Amino acid sequence: MKSNRMLIVAIIAIVIAVVSISSCSAGLFDFLGGNTNTTDANTTNTSLKGQEVDLAAAASLKNVYDEKLIPMFEQKYPGVKVTPTYASSGDLQSQIENGLETDVFMSASNKQMNALVNESLIDNDTNLQFLENKVVLIVPKDSTANISSFEDLKNVNGNIAIGDPESVPAGQYGKEVLNNTGVWGDVESKLSLGTDVTAVLNQVAQGSAECGIVYATDAKSNDNVKVVCEAPDSALKTPVIYPVAVTKDPKHPDAAKEFLDFLQSKEAKDVFTEYGFTIHEQ
Repeated sequence: MKSNRMLIVAIIAIVIAVVSISSCSAGLFDFLGGNTNTTDANTTNTSLKGQEVDLAAAASLKNVYDEKLIPMFEQKYPGVKVTPTYASSGDLQSQIENGLETDVFMSASNKQMNALVNESLIDNDTNLQFLENKVVLIVPKDSTANISSFEDLKNVNGNIAIGDPESVPAGQYGKEVLNNTGVWGDVESKLSLGTDVTAVLNQVAQGSAECGIVYATDAKSNDNVKVVCEAPDSALKTPVIYPVAVTKDPKHPDAAKEFLDFLQSKEAKDVFTEYGFTIHEQ
């Protein structure tokens, strides 16, 4: 009986020892990095600490980035700084061609993006047809002018603000609308050209132009203007697409990739929608 009891005790001791050794081995294995299934939830947000994202974006994106998206990204990735440069897409194209260091480019038109792709300055594998916008005709908030359509512009006596069609996508779209509605020849001499869509918006808001052609998102951002009409589909056959991509040799490739992924998240897309953009269906 006594020998049986001692045998049972010995077996229990052996079992305890085996379990202890197994646990220690597993712990050591994890400590040495052998357990690849263990994920630290915080590593994603801290691995980019100290990096930057240099962003070149069309002027019409300034409000949504400065007010919401950049603070959201920097909060999600503590220690990462986003430095934006805003201008007309054509101006940004020229700056990138002339050596502007940028990690991510977001244009208000495919024309500028495609030009940079053809010059091997954009990583075309990351090139996304991302957002859509609308072209609208605006007047000052207190305007009593009899303007309700693009055809009415031929009767305007004052200035008509529009982005420079040579370099500003909003101006290129505006010219297309004016041509397709048959009034370009009547209004060309009345045009006041802006360096970007924000300049056009300000001309109308301040009353230095009787009306202007901007994006719907810009009109929505300023309480001193009102929309009188939207460009009809028959007059604007070129969709207003905002592509976004990482540049060919980004200075901060990891941070640039995370920023592009962030823009495609539901939380970021909801913000773009809040500001009046439409998410382009791929």
